[in-house]
Amino acid sequence: MASTSRPNPLEEDDDETEEEVQHFADFTLASSWERFISDIEAICRQWLADGPKNLVEKGAVAMEDSKNLFKVKNDLRSVKKSYCMEFYFQIDDNSNQQAGFGDWNSGLHDLQLCFGVKDFLLIAPQSASGVLLDAPESSKLLSAVAIALSNCASLWPAFVPVHDPSRKAYIGIQNMGTVFTRRFEADLIGSQVPMKLMHLEGLYELFVSKFVYSGVDFSMHNFKVHFMMRLKYQTFTSEEEDEESDMAEYMGDKADTEEHSGSESRNKVNWDDDCPWNEWYSAEDPLKGFELVATWADRNVENTLEMAELENDSPHEAEKWILRPILSPYLGEPSHGKRIDFASQLLCLVEALDASFIAQFMEDFVSVENQSSESLKTSVVIPPPTALDRVIKDLFRQGFKLPDFTKGEHRLSRALKAAPLESLFTQFCLHSLWFGNCNIRAIAFLWVEFVREVRWCWEESQPLPKMPIDGSIDLSTCLINQKLHLLAICIEKKCEMNEEFLDCIGSEEDSSEASDPVEEHHKVDETRNASSEDLLRKRDSSITEDSSDRLRYEMDTESINSVNQGPTHAIRRGSAGPVGTMMLLKSHERLHAPFTQDPPLMTEDMHEERLQAVEAFGDSLNVPGQLEKDILLSDMSAFKAANPDAVFEDFIRWHSPGDWESSEPETAEESAGSITEDSEDKWPPHGRLSQRMSDQGNLWRKSWNDAPALPADDQKPLLDPNREGEKILHYLETVRPHQLLEQMVCTAFRGSADTLNLTNFGDMKQMTSKLEQLYLIIRSTLGVLQRNNVPDGEQTVKDLRRLCVVFEHVEKLVTVAASLHRKFLEAPRLAQGIFSDFYGTYDPVIMGINSNDEENKNRTEMEVGSQEVGLRERQVVSHLFSPPSANQSWRKVLSMGNLLNGHEPVLREIIFSTGDDVNNGIHYAAAADVAARGDGRGEEIETHRMYVSGTSDDLRVALSVTSCD
Repeated sequence: MASTSRPNPLEEDDDETEEEVQHFADFTLASSWERFISDIEAICRQWLADGPKNLVEKGAVAMEDSKNLFKVKNDLRSVKKSYCMEFYFQIDDNSNQQAGFGDWNSGLHDLQLCFGVKDFLLIAPQSASGVLLDAPESSKLLSAVAIALSNCASLWPAFVPVHDPSRKAYIGIQNMGTVFTRRFEADLIGSQVPMKLMHLEGLYELFVSKFVYSGVDFSMHNFKVHFMMRLKYQTFTSEEEDEESDMAEYMGDKADTEEHSGSESRNKVNWDDDCPWNEWYSAEDPLKGFELVATWADRNVENTLEMAELENDSPHEAEKWILRPILSPYLGEPSHGKRIDFASQLLCLVEALDASFIAQFMEDFVSVENQSSESLKTSVVIPPPTALDRVIKDLFRQGFKLPDFTKGEHRLSRALKAAPLESLFTQFCLHSLWFGNCNIRAIAFLWVEFVREVRWCWEESQPLPKMPIDGSIDLSTCLINQKLHLLAICIEKKCEMNEEFLDCIGSEEDSSEASDPVEEHHKVDETRNASSEDLLRKRDSSITEDSSDRLRYEMDTESINSVNQGPTHAIRRGSAGPVGTMMLLKSHERLHAPFTQDPPLMTEDMHEERLQAVEAFGDSLNVPGQLEKDILLSDMSAFKAANPDAVFEDFIRWHSPGDWESSEPETAEESAGSITEDSEDKWPPHGRLSQRMSDQGNLWRKSWNDAPALPADDQKPLLDPNREGEKILHYLETVRPHQLLEQMVCTAFRGSADTLNLTNFGDMKQMTSKLEQLYLIIRSTLGVLQRNNVPDGEQTVKDLRRLCVVFEHVEKLVTVAASLHRKFLEAPRLAQGIFSDFYGTYDPVIMGINSNDEENKNRTEMEVGSQEVGLRERQVVSHLFSPPSANQSWRKVLSMGNLLNGHEPVLREIIFSTGDDVNNGIHYAAAADVAARGDGRGEEIETHRMYVSGTSDDLRVALSVTSCD
């Protein structure tokens, strides 16, 4: 068999010896033209012998727009020119050479659609334009290909491009056997399309004129032809709507009237106004628009009147609707700072974290004199004071009620050591994302002003907004959020103390109203001074102050409840009720449980300090006496007040039952709270203290001796709000920049993720699963920031940058899901189908931490498959095509008919065809050579076929004619 690629005949003299041995002189190939035909024939024979499957295995190229269309090519050289011959073929079980058109959305090649072929050859010169401008040359080339195909008994159609490339013009030929031959021709009218050809009647007459004598009046005769039509509609894109809005606004400004200044164009509604992220930024609609393809199935048409009626039909009468979304290009490309969204701003925050290690305090980035910030002065932008004031006012705006701190919370949110979405610190972090592009200097300015405002709330006893004023400290949150929560509680305690002080002054003033005015004046002054000193002593108790003095007010309590006072004269106070059947050891009375103070609230670092102290002391007996003495004394005082006749052993039996060794098991059961009928007669209880409580110098017994009998209400609070509040403010003012930024990064990621989690995207399970994966990845990546010392800062920053890439992809998915859900509220099947198709295309590596920029660069365009629209869903889809405005209608020339809500088709495709019956036995061509159509019309050959594709500005016509030569 001949080789698939022959060298130039002029180069055959290079090796005369080899030529004499291998060359066979075929005197039938007399001319170069015949040798050129022989080369084409050899290539075609090779392709025929290999078959489609072997060609695919040998490296045939798959076409992007089709699932089963492949291409192989080979280079040819004649005497004067070089050519490229391409063979397009499909792999399926249907051996019919007619391409299937039951589904026009199957991704057919342009020539398949124009001429109704399946496998075909395309030969073109290797030039800049790739077309043949010389008509004789194109005819000669097509003849050479036809001869070669005939010699190898191939039925492939062959095409040659002609004329200017913009015309998309072709000529072609196909040998259909020994009898029939098909000839092809296609051309394009690029401008000034005749008005007659804009309508279906004119196109019908154009097709009929190809097989009817020119003198026939088409309006007086019926000519039966087969007709199929596909119309493509397209919604106005977001760019066109923005241009329309800008034009309306410009016209309003030009009119310069109050009516125009308040026009609707000034209050344009964004698509995501009701989406949770709209509080921070407005996202570009990922769905730029929609394409709707309405298809009229094959039908018979006999005259121009039927065509005119068909042109007036509504698209709702089409047999099939196919909807395809038009996605925004930004979905397929990485951001690189081109867009504003959570991911881009989180990346800026990560860069601020990277820059925070160069300074000791946040003020160092603010101070102009500081040398460490010299490199940042020219590279960052500080927002104006008005922007700073606006943010601070928004953060510290007082509300009538506390926000819902569980808002937006995912079940995995609490695994992130951050703060709730609606808390003060999270709102600060989210505001910082958009403050001065989130650079380190802008964050420093905002933080300093934020702390200054927090101090004002403390000094003026104003409630701290967006923070609870009660409850326990949530140690699963970040340290700054714990500090702010404790500060809000301290402010509330401080306000309560101020109210008690004012009530005390008011009661004493009322009691002295009847006294002499001068004496009253002096008494009020003395009372105020005494009360003020009393309040100050209560507030400003020092750490070194004796514990017994800190547990009682600075007043003379010896006359009321002295430790040495006789028990028979005491009054029971602060009792919560008896404890089962437990009895006091020294008196035949029930043991009462006292009301006690709650343990003092502590943040995470305070707990760590206590644990470190425990490790330092190492003595389990002395540790409570040193660290928990305040709480122990408070409990002892409350117990004494509730049980005036109690002794130290009674307190141990109630507070620490393990240190009371009972000699009678039944008594032990009773001390544990069991109730029996004869328990009251079993007195006194028998037992003794444990060894550690009996030792000399035991701190518990010493504390018992020092503790006064005071109920919990009369005791000084265990939590000193003044001292703790000042400690918190000192922490906020001196926190290290990298410690602040680490907590801000964790909180900003959680706040951004919780905001996205608030998005309503319907029942899209892929999105629910993807958000859960995002939380897991955030938790694993941010785990290193929850430690006190980051082991490798450089590697941590790299991981955070990759996390921003993952967050960006999930954020895009959320916007797509939200946009689809809003547009298809009444057709959820379409929304889920489109999103599933998009998700399968977009998902490949977006959730991997190892995703890189090279993979992202290859996804510059996103293509989503089409969805068939059901009959009940058509009304929802038609609402997507909002009626055009007057300006939009004026710009578009409505001349094609079949309007959909005022929208004319952007593309109209029509296939006209007619055929003749073939009598069996007359022609000896094989049935496959006849190219019979399998649509129930019997043994019929398609004699004429015309494909028409056009808009209001151009018209393309492709004609194929079958003749018997």
